[in-house]
Amino acid sequence: MELAYIIDQYSEGFMIKYSRTVLPGMLSALRAIRKCRTPASGEFYVQCPACHHGKWQPMSCGHRSCPKCQNHEADQWIDRQQDKLLPVLYFMATFTLPYELRTLAWRHQRKVYSIFFSCVAGTLKDFGLNPKHLGAQIGMTMVLHTHTRRLDYHPHIHVVVPGGGIDQRRRQWKKKKGAYLFNEFNLATVFRARFLAALIKAGLYAPRNTPAEWFVDCRRVGKGITAIKYLSRYLYRGVISEKNIMANENGQVTFRYTESDTGHTRYRTLAGEDFLQLILQHVLPKGFRRVRDYGFLHGNAKKTLQLVQLILHVRLGIKTQRPRPAVKCPRCHIPMVIKGFRYAAWKPG
Repeated sequence: MELAYIIDQYSEGFMIKYSRTVLPGMLSALRAIRKCRTPASGEFYVQCPACHHGKWQPMSCGHRSCPKCQNHEADQWIDRQQDKLLPVLYFMATFTLPYELRTLAWRHQRKVYSIFFSCVAGTLKDFGLNPKHLGAQIGMTMVLHTHTRRLDYHPHIHVVVPGGGIDQRRRQWKKKKGAYLFNEFNLATVFRARFLAALIKAGLYAPRNTPAEWFVDCRRVGKGITAIKYLSRYLYRGVISEKNIMANENGQVTFRYTESDTGHTRYRTLAGEDFLQLILQHVLPKGFRRVRDYGFLHGNAKKTLQLVQLILHVRLGIKTQRPRPAVKCPRCHIPMVIKGFRYAAWKPG
């Protein structure tokens, strides 16, 4: 079941029902997904170097909310993260905004999400530097998710953290012992105080019914690649896979999801225009980065990461860039060569 077809069918009803809340980014995603892999999105001409067979191929839209696009980019991100993996146990911490703050977060996404990232990073960094906890600089990879498995709006940040940190003064790696990274209750208390203070500084105010207790989940996840692959699912491919859209009948769309607590497959059915709203509410502001690295995993801390890898005896291989999948000739079954491009405005002579 293609999302583009559902957009064609229900976009008019969506615009009528949600015209007051639709954002420019949502409209951009609608247009891009609708045109993806059609001549309206542009075409490129490929030709076989052996038999000279050629054909025009439609281009993908490249939008990060499109379920068909950017698989190659997701694979490249995993490759880059694998180059940073260390032979230590890893932890994943999940910071969640309480329900009462979600309306504020939706209305001021760029501001609130930026505050969210900075407060999570600052909290974890200071806990790591505290001699009572570790006394070292830690590295972090953070990914912002805005949805539950039911696709409801639920902003939260997953943080993958290697189990230890670097004491640069002593050039020493300090291993984190035990099943927990830091105390979850203490993390939540400090994060809450910093987040609410940062909101006020930015001219935003939390509602009066904001709960006094927030929650942080922190658990050991074993090898880091497991967590990295989990986080990569929604980085570049939208919030739903088309294979999970099960039906489109009588003006209603049904999709399936896996319940996190039980592992059971569940189904949810909504009116077509409501389904589009459910999907499009997770489109991020233009240019906003969903994934960020901090500490010795930051792009500007390559020397520190190299020091960590040296201390932990990490064997570094030669870095090679993953090639983009090629179009193969239907006759010779060898990669075809791109010869030219044309776009929607192009008219044949």
